[in-house]
Formats: sequence, C-alpha cells, structure tokens
Amino acid sequence: MLKHILGALIKIYITNKAIADYLSSNGYMDALEAFKKEADMPGEVERKFGGLLEKKWTSVIRLQKKVMELESKLNEAEKEYIEGAPTRGKRCPTEWIPRPPEKFSLTGHRAPVTRVIFHPLFSIMVSASEDATIKVWDFETGEYERTLKGHTDSIQDIAFDSSGKVLVSCSADMSIKLWDFQQSYECVRTMLGHDHNVSSVSFMPAGDFVISCSRDKTIKMWEVSTGYCVKTFTGHREWVRMVRASPDGSLLASCSNDQTVRIWFVSNKECRGELRAHEHVVECLAWAPEAASSAINEAAGVDNRKGAHMGPFLASGSRDKTIRIWDVSAGVCLILLTGHDNWVRGVVFHPGGKFLVSASDDKTLRVWDLRNKRCMKTLEAHKHFCTSLDFHKSHPYVISGSVDQTVKVWECR
Repeated sequence: MLKHILGALIKIYITNKAIADYLSSNGYMDALEAFKKEADMPGEVERKFGGLLEKKWTSVIRLQKKVMELESKLNEAEKEYIEGAPTRGKRCPTEWIPRPPEKFSLTGHRAPVTRVIFHPLFSIMVSASEDATIKVWDFETGEYERTLKGHTDSIQDIAFDSSGKVLVSCSADMSIKLWDFQQSYECVRTMLGHDHNVSSVSFMPAGDFVISCSRDKTIKMWEVSTGYCVKTFTGHREWVRMVRASPDGSLLASCSNDQTVRIWFVSNKECRGELRAHEHVVECLAWAPEAASSAINEAAGVDNRKGAHMGPFLASGSRDKTIRIWDVSAGVCLILLTGHDNWVRGVVFHPGGKFLVSASDDKTLRVWDLRNKRCMKTLEAHKHFCTSLDFHKSHPYVISGSVDQTVKVWECR
C-alpha cells in the first residue's frame, strides 16, 4: 500500500515540475509564480524536466487514437454480428463472403507484398514480396512457418500446381524458380530465358508445364521436368502483366500495358482474339468457374434456356478502375463493374460462382454481386494499396496483401 502511495506522489511531483517547466519556457511568469506557490514548489525550475509535458501529452494522444481505432473495430464487428452476418449454420457456403474485421494481420515482410495465394490442400498460405522473399503462414492460426530465399530482386508472382507439391515463383531478377513443397522447401530448379522483369507465372492445369510472361513482351511455356522453354507466344506490343491458363488447359489469357487482353491457343501459339475495351493498363485476370455461368448469363440479360452465352468467361481488372467480364468465345464484354476509386490490382471469383472479389489501390476489397452487377460490400482492408488477394476453394477464407507490408486473413460467413 505504501509503495502505491509513494508511486502516486512521485508522479504528481514529476507532473508538477513538467507543468512549471512548460509555463517557464513559454514565458507565463505570473502563472508560473502562482502555480509554484499553490504547488509549494520553491526555487528555480530544473532543466531536466524540459519538454516533458509535451511528451506526456503526445503519448496520451497516441494512446487515445489507438483506443478509438479499437473501439471502431469493435463497433464494426458488433454491427456485422447483429445485422449482416447470419451464422455459418444458417447460410449456405455459396453465400459466404469476407467480412470485417480481419481475423489476422500478419507482419514480417520488409517491403510491399506483391502476391498472396492459398495452398490447394493444407491450411497454409504463401506470400511474395518486393523484399525478394517468399513467406509461408498458417491461415487458421496466423502463425509464421518459414521463409524461402533465392531470388535476388522483387518477387512478382507465385503459384502452386494442383497437388500443392511444387511452388513456382518469378522475379524482377529475370528468373523463374521451382520450389519443393513436400519436404525440403528448397529451390529445385531455376529457369532463365526472359530478357526483362518476369511479371507473372502459373501452372498449366495438368501441372506438367509452367507459363510465364514478362516486360520483354513475350509469354513462355516451360517444361517442369526439364526446365526447358518449349514455346514462346508473341504479339503484345507492351509489357505483359499477367498470364493464366483456362481450366481445361486449351487456352491462355494474357493482359498487358498495351490495354488489351489476348486469348491464345496453347496447341499452335496463335492468338485467337484480342479483347479491347479497357482504357488503361490491364493489371489482372481470372477465369470464371463453371458455377459462375448462370449468374453471368443473367447479368448479361440472357434467358438461360435460349441463346445463352457458352463461355468460357474471363474477368479482367484495369488501371481504368473498372472490372470487365468477357465471353471469350464470342469476344465480347458482357459485364462492366465500376466502383473502385483507383487501379484494380486483383480479381478472384467466389468458388460458388455468385460473386467476384477485387483488390484495388483505393485500399479496399470489394465484393461484387455478379447477377445484379453491383458492389454489395466494401472492406476498408489496408492502410496502403491492396496488391493481391485469393479466395480459398473449400474453406471460408480470403487473404489479401498490400504495399503496407501486411498480409491479412478475412473470415467468410
């Protein structure tokens, strides 16, 4: 008890000295003399208490700001719980969407996060960064697991094969690397051939080939077993930003700084078509799952029993702040989604097919109701540009990465 009383008296003494110093340094001499008399503080004001009051005040303001942020998050969570979010038991998995606040905010990267992806089987996710590292995390516990090092410059993209046994990465160091994800977590092969920054990489559905694209304006196909480049696709007039294979593996879709999306036949390397409508660099692509066909057709105003668009369907996001959904076989844009206030950097379809989720430089994630062509939810996700996101195919989770160097896990319900 005596210890507590003594501590309180010391705090009062220090605070009084700090107030006296503040009055003295600002020239409030009458107030100072009155305060010293009231506080029974004879003698000169000691220099060692200089600026202490301002420091105390700024630390109080900082704490107050933190309290307000936590209160805001709590209010948001309560609002979600009461109003917008039926429990998982009452809502079908096809209706689950990411809801704030985030379940985890993971830190560890020392530069912007460029790509985040889920492992197809295990409860882990992987993030790539401009710090030239790949990090592995457990998305259910939020625990950091390991770091993969080997690239010497910013890592631009990462992807798993369908079994999750191999990870592929590409970098501004002009290399593509294959990593063993079964045992060693080591780089097992490095593939060289691009003449500039390699901006995107992914596996063909069968897992036997890797496709990549680069600032050198080309798209390349690599044999996984040998590491040899077996095909080169040329036609884009500028930096190719992303390349993705169609679900059946017969087509490739690529997007570029030349503001176009191109569709390629894998078999003969010919460009099947050029999709033009975006008014700026096209940043990202996502092939639609089969489950999305009915919602896309309905949004396009087509009676599903007569004259329906057969697809395949493709979503593209651009620096023109829009998202477009295309019927690739017809070469037409069916849906235009507007609402983001800055570049669209990532798009991913909900596994149930009813929604699309996007990430943008406006720091938000947005959930789009495809059938009604509208934004149904906006998540104030990060403190800086959102660069990437992924939707788990079988678990109710979305992950996002940002220039703020964090990876966030969002639970869907």
